[in-house]
Amino acid sequence: MSFPCPNQYDHRPWPVPDSPWIMAQSWHDLLFAHWPVDIGLMRQLVPEPLELDTFDGKAWVGVVPFRMSGIRPRFCPAVPWLSAFPEFNIRTYVKARDPENPKPGVYFFSLDAANPIAVNVARATYKLPYFHADMAIAEENEIFTYQTTRTHRGAAPAEFKGCYGPTGPVVAAEPGTIDHWFTERYSLYTVSKGKTFRGEIHHNPWPLQPAFLDTECNTMAEASGIKLPDCDPILHFSRRIDVVLWPIKKCDTDHLAR
Repeated sequence: MSFPCPNQYDHRPWPVPDSPWIMAQSWHDLLFAHWPVDIGLMRQLVPEPLELDTFDGKAWVGVVPFRMSGIRPRFCPAVPWLSAFPEFNIRTYVKARDPENPKPGVYFFSLDAANPIAVNVARATYKLPYFHADMAIAEENEIFTYQTTRTHRGAAPAEFKGCYGPTGPVVAAEPGTIDHWFTERYSLYTVSKGKTFRGEIHHNPWPLQPAFLDTECNTMAEASGIKLPDCDPILHFSRRIDVVLWPIKKCDTDHLAR
């Protein structure tokens, strides 16, 4: 199976799906900021059909600003006014309740985006908690100034203002490290109307760099009921990664929920 962008496969924990991918996109100027969070709190916030995925006995929340480009369906060109915009997500890490095929992945508490059409399409097709937002990102000397204010009607207010950027060279994340655990994930999960869905994704290994973060305001996690601890986050920066996605499918594991 060939892809227009990602071209490495050996690093994956399971093979790519046999069916064709349906969407391609590129993620740019991305910051991973991760904090440890109480497992009991996270268990209350993540739907019961999903099992928490932990590292060193801790649950983690990720605060992830970036921008997207080249968003397009398979065999279609990207449309400039629709295919490039900033996005900001709040995430944690989960597994399906399936001993034979747990597939560690990402669970999103929120995804804010600056494109109203993309927000509406993603909410409908991927059943993800996307929200409308006013957003801006600017770069100067590898320092990225990022601002977002949620504008979605009826949603909890959320805002971020800050700057971030790389502080060192690209380093490959080694399997077994927390850097690898945070980033090398090839599925996403969502729960809608009591049903669990999984979407498969594929990309080459993340090109990670150490990073800094200066925050003026950040209520993005708080809007999802998560108070970030008073400690320094673990930070990674990535300049670009190209991604392909498959449609979400219902997981046949809901009967396994406790």
